[in-house]
Amino acid sequence: MSQEQNFDLMAWWSEQSFPGKELYRLDEQGTLIRSSNNTVRERTVATITQENGDLVIKTLVEKFAEVEAKVKEVEIQWIETEDKLKMSDKVAQLNEYLRHADALGDFMKFGLLVHDWEHTIYTLTESNYAEKLKLAELAETLAESTQWKETTQAYKDINDKWKQSGLIDKGRNDKLWRRIETARKTFHDRKQEHHKEEEKDLLVNLDLKIDLVEQAEAIANSTEWKKTTETFHRLTEEWKTIGHTLNKKNEELWQRFLAAKSTFFERKRAHSGQVQQDQESNYAIKVALVEKAEALKDSTSWNVTAQALTALMEEWKKTGRVPKEKGDELWTRFTAAQEHFFQAKRAHTDEIRSVQDNNYKLKAEILERAEQLKNSTHWGEATAEMQELLEEWKKIGPIPRSYGDKMWEDFNAARKHFFARKDANREQRKQYAETQKTVRAEQAKGMVVKLQDDIKEEKEKLVDFKTAIENITPGKKAEELRKHLAALIVEGEQKIKRLEEKFAEANARIQAVEQENKAEIQENKGEN
Repeated sequence: MSQEQNFDLMAWWSEQSFPGKELYRLDEQGTLIRSSNNTVRERTVATITQENGDLVIKTLVEKFAEVEAKVKEVEIQWIETEDKLKMSDKVAQLNEYLRHADALGDFMKFGLLVHDWEHTIYTLTESNYAEKLKLAELAETLAESTQWKETTQAYKDINDKWKQSGLIDKGRNDKLWRRIETARKTFHDRKQEHHKEEEKDLLVNLDLKIDLVEQAEAIANSTEWKKTTETFHRLTEEWKTIGHTLNKKNEELWQRFLAAKSTFFERKRAHSGQVQQDQESNYAIKVALVEKAEALKDSTSWNVTAQALTALMEEWKKTGRVPKEKGDELWTRFTAAQEHFFQAKRAHTDEIRSVQDNNYKLKAEILERAEQLKNSTHWGEATAEMQELLEEWKKIGPIPRSYGDKMWEDFNAARKHFFARKDANREQRKQYAETQKTVRAEQAKGMVVKLQDDIKEEKEKLVDFKTAIENITPGKKAEELRKHLAALIVEGEQKIKRLEEKFAEANARIQAVEQENKAEIQENKGEN
């Protein structure tokens, strides 16, 4: 920039040229301002003076290249990221960065680009909100349902769909989730009350089954074979029509019923002959096995029931033949009960395996991202994303046991690696700052000493000039010499004033550093 005495700031500004200049204006005080528009807020970028103008413009134009690189980096991530909502924080951070970036260039195009991204994120968020709102409304419509089993499953399905739904802002997300939880609690409170009523029914069923057992035990020693056989069949059918009772009593009564029944049919077999006796006994045993299998076929205690049904099959194999006309029917009933249960068990196992396999894929993606981030030097962004990854990990259920704990260990190792590097970087920057502070303090002390010497020297000159002006020898050039010495005295006094101001500033810097050091020492004592 020109160093002429009459510097025209506005003329100098009109001669400047760089992309996007139309977005900036310079006022008469030298304040360089980026003008506001639909995408960029008005803000002061720099203060221009005659001494720094060219350098400031050059530096800020070069700084714009860094801004452009930052935008390009986020733009690439935006293109490569399928779920745009995962870019919400980065887009917001970029927007904030653009608002405060000190640079000269065409910020308009960047503002439009970020505005488009924010609009896309807003649209996706509103779509996700609509989906979650439907789930909340569905949950509320189910709160008064009396279909206990189906509605319990429906709430599980709502929970699964919620987990699969996209992101929205935390405030609205929490509000909708509270609506679902409130509806779910209303339903489960009603369901619990229903179960209390159901317990009353269990006690009624207990009385009915006790009556059947006592009838069975009363005819166990009967010799009216046909009539008693029919009675036992009738009692058995009645038993089937009675619902469950208390689990422990149910099994005890069932065993008493079977014992009475077995007693009768064993005696009947002895009466009918050895072969017939054996077959009828086997029939009674297999009827009992079939009834046990049918009683277990809808159980969801998968492992215990599978073992029980396997034991029944082994007992069936050990039991001899039954009358031919009855054997096929019993076998069909027995195998149907077995197949019914094991098909349900296989479906349940397949469902769990599918969920766990999907959990494994989700955690593998999180682990892969953590491995990508662990060597990042974008400390703030990487820290936030690492925390997001951990929260996502916690929300995901278990994976197949065959993978063990290695995936978690690898994920944890990646996080520890990153945070160890972050801590080391923080300590390195802290040590550098301490070094710079010491250097500045030493420079300030050196400056104080030099300024003291300069002030002393200037004051000695000033004394000499004043002595000389008082001792001017009258003559032809006396007046010219007096004016010259007077000018030197004025100039010296001004120079002393400037040196004393600098001396005060340097002393203030030293005191500020010393005060800061004392504060840090006091703070360290407090921590210890």
